[in-house]
Amino acid sequence: MNAQFKKGILELCVLVLTAKGDKYGYELVQMISEKFFIAEGTVYPLLRRLTKEGYFSTYLKESTGGPPRKYYTLTEEGRAYMESLVCEWNTFYEGVNLIVKEGLGDHAE
Repeated sequence: MNAQFKKGILELCVLVLTAKGDKYGYELVQMISEKFFIAEGTVYPLLRRLTKEGYFSTYLKESTGGPPRKYYTLTEEGRAYMESLVCEWNTFYEGVNLIVKEGLGDHAE
């Protein structure tokens, strides 16, 4: 997958995956990597930035297999931001699909 596509949508993926429950960084990497390849190092700077911007709060939780893990919790501000990104994504997705279908005609399937 094109690196620019991934860079632009990775933020939305991280926010949406934490919407139903707290996640730690490597867990997010694994969940996203099941759908498309990402480098582990791309998620952590994003998590730091989103936390700094107030979209996540964090806490440490003991792990049975190593050091404590830092969990990310979506804040109310983060949830509102996520919802706005989902709306933007849906509009973008629908528009691109229309353009692709118009441009390729019968070959779009």
